Amino acid sequence: MLLKYTISNMDLGLKNKIIIVTGGSKGIGEGIVSLLAKEAAFPVIVGRNKPSIEKLIDEFKNKNLKVGHAFAELTEPKQCEIAVKKILEKYGRIDGLVNNAGINDSIGLESGNYVEFMESIKRNLTHYYMMGHLVLPELKKNKGAIVNISSKVADTGQGGTSGYAAANGGRNALTREWAIELLPYGIRVNSIIVAECYTPLYEKWIKTFENPKEKLKSITDKIPLEQRMTTTTEIANAVAFLLSERSSHTTGQLLHVDGGYTHLDRALKYKG
Repeated sequence: MLLKYTISNMDLGLKNKIIIVTGGSKGIGEGIVSLLAKEAAFPVIVGRNKPSIEKLIDEFKNKNLKVGHAFAELTEPKQCEIAVKKILEKYGRIDGLVNNAGINDSIGLESGNYVEFMESIKRNLTHYYMMGHLVLPELKKNKGAIVNISSKVADTGQGGTSGYAAANGGRNALTREWAIELLPYGIRVNSIIVAECYTPLYEKWIKTFENPKEKLKSITDKIPLEQRMTTTTEIANAVAFLLSERSSHTTGQLLHVDGGYTHLDRALKYKG
């Protein structure tokens, strides 16, 4: 006998929530913004790439989805401050923050130098603190949430990318530190750890190899679950959940959305 049942969408309770997403116009950030908009939240992109931000907002308008923006070079504290001020003036509140912007810039121990290393930290870590600091008064009012996007490089290393690895270790440490500091306000702070997620930047990197298809296959073959890349939507699903009240007792967690890449034995032969 077959049992009939219906599956309804889980209401994450994000409707009309003002959620800042840094670097939200491409790749993982775009995936997060898209999903939040579909959940009837009001994501606000903060970043410097005006053409890509404006293009994305036009696309969302054509789909009747609400997305806002504030332009800022995130490595400049004053611009971050102005962006947050503009968001508050326009929307009146901030309910959540997704720190996402960053780049694997290949500043290594051997190939880099002090100045380049510190610039990498500035590009990939400092603005996480700056944006968190600036939105905190609003999050305290609204019992908001923070999600930091991080990379498995902090856990596994990669080679030749000291700045990015250190920055991601810092992101994870800040997640735990903020989770403790903000307990009195009921503000939850978590990280999503990304391993192999196919984005425009990832595609650009793959194309630097002599045989891109072969290189990509050598990577996906080592991903335990289904031997495929994580999608930006899968990252976004986890972010939306952590921002929502559905994860009301989850804080200080480093959630690996990576098909088992970081923690399962990649030397084994997995069947799809």
